Amino acid sequence: MFSKFQKHKSSINFFKNILFTSFFVFSFYPNSHKALKAGLEFQWDNNDNFKRLKWFQRDNKKSAKNKIFLFLRASDRKTGLIKVSLKVPDLFLKKIKKEKISICQAQIGGYTKSSKCLKNISTDIEIDKKNQSIDIFPTSPIPSDKDNYAIVLNVVNPNRGGLYQFHSFGQSSGNIPVSFYLGSWTLKMQSQ
Repeated sequence: MFSKFQKHKSSINFFKNILFTSFFVFSFYPNSHKALKAGLEFQWDNNDNFKRLKWFQRDNKKSAKNKIFLFLRASDRKTGLIKVSLKVPDLFLKKIKKEKISICQAQIGGYTKSSKCLKNISTDIEIDKKNQSIDIFPTSPIPSDKDNYAIVLNVVNPNRGGLYQFHSFGQSSGNIPVSFYLGSWTLKMQSQ
C-alpha cells in the first residue's frame, strides 16, 4: 500500500514539474508573430437606428500613413448601389485626396488571411469640404450579391488620437433611386 502511494505522489510531482517548466520556458520565449490589435467600442446611447459596419486599418498611430478598408458586406447591402456617400470627420477630410480613394471587391481578413482588394471598380469621386462628405459614383452599380466590397482610403492619420466616426448613405439602383442609411464605421486612433 505504501508503494502505491509513493508511485501516485511521484507521478503528481512529475506532472507538476513538467507544467511548471513549460510555463517558465514559454513565458520568456520571444513572440515572433504579429500582435493582434483588437479594439473595444462603446456607444452610450445605443439604439436600433445605428448600424455598426466592419472596417480594417493598417496603422492606427497618429500622423502615420494608413490604408483604411471601410467594408460593405453582402449583409449590409439590401439593393444595388449607384452612389455611396460618406460623412467624414473634419480632421480626416483635410488629409484625404481624391486620387487616394477607391472602391473594390474585397476580401475581409481574419486570422489566416489579410484584408485586400480583389478587383478594383472604376468610380467618379466628388469631395464636398463644406458639407464634410465624399460622394462615390461607381461606373456600374455595386450589385446586391454575396460579394464583399470596400471603400479604400489611403490617408495620413490625424495628429490627434481618439475615435472618428464615418457615416455612410447609399442610393439604390432601380427605377426610383432611394437614398438610405447604410451604417457607420468608428475608427480608433492611438493618442501616443
